[in-house]
Amino acid sequence: MRKLIACFVLLLFMTTASAQKNSAYKFQKITAEDLKRKHYTVDSQAHAVYIADVGSSQINGNMKGGFTIEFRRRARVHILNKNGNDEANVTIPLFTAGSSTEKLSDLKATTYNLENGEIKESKLQKEGIFTDKYSKNLILKKFTFPHVREGSIVDFEYTIESDFISNLQPWTFQGESPRLWSEYNVALPEFLHYVFLSQGYVAYHLNDQKDRQEKFTIMDGSGIYNEKYDFNAKVTDYKWVMKDVPGLKEENFTSSIKNYVAKIEFQLAALRKPLTYRTMMSTWPELSQELLSSEDFGSTLNSGNSYLDETLESLLAGASTETEKALRIYQYVRDNFTTQGAGIYLSETLRNTFKTKKGNVASINLLLIAMLRSAKIHAEPVILSTREHGYTSPLYPVLSKFNYLVTRVNVDGKYLLLDATESRLGFGRLLPECYNGHARIVNEEATAIDLMADSVKERKVTAVMLNAAADGKWLGTVNQLQGYYESYKTRNQVREKGEEEFFKQVKKDFGLDVTLQNPRIDSLNQYEEPVAVRYAFSLDMNNEDIIYLNPVFGEGYHENPFKSAERLYPVEMPFTSDETYVATINIPEGYVVDELPKSMKVKLNEEEEGIFEYLVSHSGNTISMRTRVVLRKAFFSPEEYGLLREFFNMIVAKQKEQIVLKKKK
Repeated sequence: MRKLIACFVLLLFMTTASAQKNSAYKFQKITAEDLKRKHYTVDSQAHAVYIADVGSSQINGNMKGGFTIEFRRRARVHILNKNGNDEANVTIPLFTAGSSTEKLSDLKATTYNLENGEIKESKLQKEGIFTDKYSKNLILKKFTFPHVREGSIVDFEYTIESDFISNLQPWTFQGESPRLWSEYNVALPEFLHYVFLSQGYVAYHLNDQKDRQEKFTIMDGSGIYNEKYDFNAKVTDYKWVMKDVPGLKEENFTSSIKNYVAKIEFQLAALRKPLTYRTMMSTWPELSQELLSSEDFGSTLNSGNSYLDETLESLLAGASTETEKALRIYQYVRDNFTTQGAGIYLSETLRNTFKTKKGNVASINLLLIAMLRSAKIHAEPVILSTREHGYTSPLYPVLSKFNYLVTRVNVDGKYLLLDATESRLGFGRLLPECYNGHARIVNEEATAIDLMADSVKERKVTAVMLNAAADGKWLGTVNQLQGYYESYKTRNQVREKGEEEFFKQVKKDFGLDVTLQNPRIDSLNQYEEPVAVRYAFSLDMNNEDIIYLNPVFGEGYHENPFKSAERLYPVEMPFTSDETYVATINIPEGYVVDELPKSMKVKLNEEEEGIFEYLVSHSGNTISMRTRVVLRKAFFSPEEYGLLREFFNMIVAKQKEQIVLKKKK
């Protein structure tokens, strides 16, 4: 919940801020000096920069007895080098439903180049605009600016007219390229109540609202005679401006960059006077009931599933406990069905899914629920949004924010989450991608649950023994018990490429010219258990006078995963982690320890949410060392990034230190 609060700010009432500031942006005539500019202070390394991006939405009465949203946008972008050419490709989405489609008009696009000291304009022609029917409800208009090259400035504008009053255009203040000025103006009449969702980590330069009165005229031509309706209503003019907005680039440990792009969205909540009052947003229980009664979701979960009886009778023969029954049903579905895409609605009926042994995520996991219920086991659907798809808000029941469905089962008094769509995934496990905060159980209460990455614990233990042998050879053994999700990754790698290729990578990661012997992987096909990797190895040290040995071998952190000097949004790891590495090294005869790394223990912070231990000792002919890296939480705010980065800098530096052995004189 903490990260949702950090990212989503509900703006039910927008307060006036800095209303005295000059808020009117004017697009100036482009000059030769503008085109000669090579970089901007907002980001001297940027490939392209939005000089300005200004939009507005106005709601007007129309000739159809309703209202039309008029959205206007104008933007100007400086393409600084060829890596910024993507900004010259523009896509404009248009919503469509039935015979109604949003209308695009007044599209103009011009490229400005400097040639022999003169400004040359290249205008977009009509034949350069393309239409792509992306889905049943979405049409994409696409174009590419003509004659774009390094140094070009492109300028475009367009208008969209929409009769879908629930589709008030959102506004994105931030993107991959920096924006010097990003402005959105929205005029909202009091009879249409929208709630606002704002996200991101960039403060508004201007956040203003003013009230005024406006006359609305509606023509209703549905009867024999056109009827005209006039009325006055209060309108609130909102203005949001962000200035010098940095570009946002995806870095390591990011669920989805779109979670952190500074933007504002709108949801139509209610119609108010002088219109007939009507609530436009469902409650969670209402939405849940709608799903349960839908033929595309849950209407057949409890009845009409007698075709399952024969299979269930065979599967459950001899099973005595609920857990054993649920495990058998889960394994049957997981191992015999092929998944075809995500989604929360059925791609096929449950009967067809059972017959063809394939379906989307919803079809397979809803079939799992139907089979569990037929076996008298309590099971319920859970809808969620995967990390890549973005966050959901617990405040508003918007189904489009969800893209995945799993099963919650109660067996022998214990609740477990199941996903039968992933081969080689164990009973009671979900992939890390599912741990993305707010989710909903589809039951009468529409119970909310939090699937937080902090609740997922990944533990790994590696033990190494190294002994000197004759002729300068060193012989060793490695026994490694992987964490569950590393085990899942290993199982998939071995399934795809085989054990031989897996151990080739192990050898490569070892960091030395090593020969592996008797490699094996235990519990490879026991999906509920972690994988154990075991092998012996030999090293050739050639009786050197001085031997340099990194005792961590290939298991340490070779580089810091956090490379950027600063980070504009949180670090989201897929799980918490606890990695322990133990090594015992027997010093070869004729050698003594010349240098030994010093022991150290570091805490990430006072709460000990991260711990790094590096303990080493020398007794007789034996060197013992133990290193451990613990992260007790998976989410770190931008303010904690510097501390986290320095913590890993310390780990990398320490794990690179070597033991130095020297021949006795």
